[in-house]
Amino acid sequence: MFSEKANKIFQDVIEKYHVVNTVDQSFTNVYDKDSNLLEHLLYRKCWIDTVQWHYEDIIRDPQIDPVAALKLKRQIDTSNQDRTDMVEFIDSYFLEKYKNVSVKSDATINTESPAWGIDRLSILALKIYHMNEEATRADASEAHRNACQTKLNVLLEQRVDLSTAIDTLLDDISKGDKYMKVYKQMKMYNDDELNPVLRSQK
Repeated sequence: MFSEKANKIFQDVIEKYHVVNTVDQSFTNVYDKDSNLLEHLLYRKCWIDTVQWHYEDIIRDPQIDPVAALKLKRQIDTSNQDRTDMVEFIDSYFLEKYKNVSVKSDATINTESPAWGIDRLSILALKIYHMNEEATRADASEAHRNACQTKLNVLLEQRVDLSTAIDTLLDDISKGDKYMKVYKQMKMYNDDELNPVLRSQK
């Protein structure tokens, strides 16, 4: 199943990140783009998500220096763009994979593309990793650990459900019961022509 592969890659990425555990560490993709394109994309996608998860932790420090906060906000903006780009790359992979499928006359479209479901699965992997840390944190109270374990159980159930939904969607697309349609991003705030603040500075 696809989701089994994706969840394993996401777990590997998150564990790899936490060996050094800093947003400034270098990135190396363990999958070759030419021979393992899908794995390459999934690994990169989760790495972006993992770094951004920790950006979001850092910027919430109430004592953060304003100059550092502005720099970090720019990094988060760039990360968000990279994240969206990777979603589109993953969807492009599936569009190519299923391009010759004969779509049935009664086929329906899903509420989201496969890659946006995968995006949620990657974020869910991060929630599970960090909730497990809290559920097993030795210096936390028993009440805290128990509350986090309850939340962790829900997250684990959610992963099973989301994984099943993604696998079912891909299977339906492969059989022509569902069809894909990808709407490219139309973000306005990064565009010199569409953002009035940027446009006024040209």
